Parts: sequence; C-alpha cells; structure tokens
Amino acid sequence: MADFQERIEHASARASELEGQMADPEVAKQPGQMQKIAKELGRLRPLVEMGDRYRDVLTQIDGARSMVEEDDAEMAELARGELQELEAQRTELEEELTELLMPRDPNDDKNALLEIRAGTGGDEAALFAGDLFRMYSRYAETIGWKIEPLSSSESAAGGFKEVIALLTGDAVFSRLKYERGVHRVQRVPATESQGRIHTSTVTVAVMPEAEDVDIDIDPQELRIDVMRAGGPGGQSVNTTDSAVRITHLPTGLIVQCQDEKSQHKNKAKAMKVLRSRLLEAKQQRAEAERASERRSQVGTGERSEKIRTYNYAQTRVTDHRAGITLHKLDAIIAGDLGELLDEVAKVMTARAKEDATQSDGSGRSPGEPS
Repeated sequence: MADFQERIEHASARASELEGQMADPEVAKQPGQMQKIAKELGRLRPLVEMGDRYRDVLTQIDGARSMVEEDDAEMAELARGELQELEAQRTELEEELTELLMPRDPNDDKNALLEIRAGTGGDEAALFAGDLFRMYSRYAETIGWKIEPLSSSESAAGGFKEVIALLTGDAVFSRLKYERGVHRVQRVPATESQGRIHTSTVTVAVMPEAEDVDIDIDPQELRIDVMRAGGPGGQSVNTTDSAVRITHLPTGLIVQCQDEKSQHKNKAKAMKVLRSRLLEAKQQRAEAERASERRSQVGTGERSEKIRTYNYAQTRVTDHRAGITLHKLDAIIAGDLGELLDEVAKVMTARAKEDATQSDGSGRSPGEPS
C-alpha cells in the first residue's frame, strides 16, 4: 500500500511539472516538444485521477475503522457495513492501479514500419501478402492513421513478394506489435482446377519507427549504390537511375528502395527502413540479455511463430496465442481488426504481467522497490 502511495505521489508531481512546462512559452518554441509533453501527460492523468480516488478511499477506511470502535452499537454496525464496501473498492482500485503501474514498452507511442513478405506457397503466398497489406491499410484508414508505402516488390501473378510501409498515428506500434509472426492461409487458389485447399504462409514484421536520437548511423559505415529500377518480370519501372540500395557495412544489412522516381526520395525511404531495422536489432539484443535467466519470447509473436490461421472454407480466423476463433473472416480481411487486436492484446498483457511478477520470484516487477 505504501508503495502504491509513493508511486502515485511521484506521478502527481511529474504531472504538475509537465503542466508547468506546457505553460512555458520557451518550451512552446521547441519543435515537437509540446506534443511530447502532452503525450506523457495524457498517460499520467488516468493514474493521477485513480490515485486521488485511492487515497480518498483509504481516508474513508480509516474513518470507518475508528467508528467501528465506537460505543454506539448502531453506529458501529453501520460502520462495519461501510468498511466492507470500502475494502472492496480498495481491492478493485489496487488491481486497476497495478495495471496502470505496469512497466510500459518505451516503443508503444511510436509509429511503426510494417513489412509483409510472401513465405511458402509461391504465387498464392504473394496474393495473400497483398490481401494482408490491404487489410492493415483499411484498418489504418478507419482509425485515422496514415499509411505511406516505402518499398514493394510485386509478384508477376499479383500481390507482393514483399511490401514495406510506414504507419503514422496515435500509438501505432502499441496496437500492431503483436501482429509480427507467421500468418497462415488455407483456401482454394483461383488457379486450382481441382478445388483443393492449399496452405500458404506470409511473414509479418512490425518495427517501431526509429528517430535520429534512437540510432546514430555513421555515414562512413554505409555503402550506397544507385541503379535503374526494375519491375516484375524484368520490366523497367522508370528509365532513370533512381533505385537506391544501402548496405550497412558493420551488420551487412541491405535495404533497397525503387518506388519513387526521385533518387533523393528513395534514399530517404531506404534510410527510414534501415534505421528501424537497426533499432529493432539493438532492442532484440538487449531483450535477449535481460531474458537470459527467465522465460523469453514465449508466445510473444516473434517472427518464427505461427501466430494466426485464416481458413476460408470455414470463414474463420484463429489466433493461436489468444486461443480465440472468430467466424468473421470476410470482415477481418476487409479491415475490421478491432476485436481481434483487443483479444490478443489482453492475452499478451496478462502474460507480460505474469512474466514480470515471476521474473525474480518475489512477486515484484523488475526494478520495483522491495
């Protein structure tokens, strides 16, 4: 209880500090700073408000306990009933505060790079990659996100061998981070004359957009090649040497972009992808070190896992982590992802909470005071 109050006091003090910064004309002159402060303040306010309610309930509990000890039997009985209700409220508030005080993923508020690649299944996998890209694009449109294609490689039969896009909006990475993994489709391809169901796979990667402050790239560690863009089947996309391939020499990471006719725009887009891939690799290394003594990457939607199956014959979508099946495949493929994302997030949040409380056997989250 003392720990709750201490952390609530800290949050209240930080919220007051941020409110003061927002009223400071000098802060307003700094590009992007007001938006950053507003986001942090927006995260703190629910905790501060719930903390006020929690402290008020504790005060009422102290008052009710003192009344229970009164000589007036009738008043004491009323106080006991009130105390029971207040204790129930305290338990409920402590559960809600525990959720709010859970360590946050520092990437949750970031925009995200979405990478979709055809896996096993040839042309059918490429077609399904196109279906998934449209699914995420439509979902993004419905909730007010913007989607900017950065790079794509189309299949001769349609769809994509690979497509990369930047999604910008409110807490994009937080909403989509559990989509990374292997998505499996079971359906009869349009080219299948015998009506047999084929199984194909598509890999989805979701990475937080990296900012300059996240990753420092030495230009001397880059090899930049410029070439003529090529399309499906060897067709020329344009007649200028505008395609850009960037190789990060220390890691061997290669990123290529050719969608724009401008060499400058292709280079800028390629750098966005490279920066985010380097950030992801850096964070994965850090996570691997932290997780060396505990359960790691279990059901977290990492890329090697089959996370979801789309079965067209049964019009169902099954998410294997959340353990749910929704018989609304057409709606989901059309971009109605809300229910599915909500259910997956509930399961993954609960799992993260369990990992945090079991990580040191003490019942405390990592870094929490003893």
